[in-house]
Amino acid sequence: MLDLNEVAMFVQVARSGSFAEAARRLSVPSATVSRRIQQLEARLGTRLMQRSTRKLTLTSAGESFHERCGPAVEELIEAGQLHVADNSEPSGTVRVTAPTSFFDFFQMEWVDTFLAEHPQVRLDFVLSDLLVDLIADRIDIAFRGGPLQDSCYVARRIFASYGELTASPAYLAAHGVPMSLEDLGEHECVVQPDASGSAIWRLQDAEGVEKDVRVKGRFNSNTQSVLRQAACAGLGIAALPSILTAPEIAAGRLVRVLPGYTRAGRGLSVVYPSRQQRPLAVSMFADMAVEKLSQQGWAPASGA
Repeated sequence: MLDLNEVAMFVQVARSGSFAEAARRLSVPSATVSRRIQQLEARLGTRLMQRSTRKLTLTSAGESFHERCGPAVEELIEAGQLHVADNSEPSGTVRVTAPTSFFDFFQMEWVDTFLAEHPQVRLDFVLSDLLVDLIADRIDIAFRGGPLQDSCYVARRIFASYGELTASPAYLAAHGVPMSLEDLGEHECVVQPDASGSAIWRLQDAEGVEKDVRVKGRFNSNTQSVLRQAACAGLGIAALPSILTAPEIAAGRLVRVLPGYTRAGRGLSVVYPSRQQRPLAVSMFADMAVEKLSQQGWAPASGA
């Protein structure tokens, strides 16, 4: 079996016309090049070059061998150079999966600036509140809330935002304000239900003590953005990440309910399918997203 390094050295010597020049181009000692060519000749059982103190020429076998393998080796060298060039400037398609509500808090202006700065990059977003298989769906980056459920992936926490209970002023005026966790069972709640049609909210108090509360309502959805719209419309109490409710609270469309409790296990992480070397475009987009999102400062309000 031929050694590709020996073949590449032979092609380089043939192209440069001397061992010394080939060694310089390859950044290896001249003696190494000479020895590897001799090993190649031994493998082939024929002499490929005639050497003298003044001149180096190919034998007929050497010329024939160079004609056959030279173009292939040059293509490999060119491909390697293109790969290095690609690694110096981000390029290619970056496939991203994120919750359906992602662009409610991730500004499209950030995307516009990133694409303008890196014209060879293309972003392909797959928005879903279901857990996408990163390997099967060829995903480069996933943005996920809550704890990482698949230990095969690599996660990087962006922020530890919290979930909070909110409802519209109209709903509270019509149904009253819950004063305790037990009161939630008597209220309409907009939820992502389980098979029983209800949902369990894990809530924690200011001391970090957690308690599971089973809630239900007549409006359910599998997407957080729809649950937020339902809460604003007065359909019930919602338990949603603060990054989604903060603008609605500021606008007066939602108010906090039981502010002494927060939803446990919230937050957002960027997830990669493996630890292997990532394309530059993937790393640069992830770094940009983490930087922008980390600067937003979503955190529990004082006393909440």
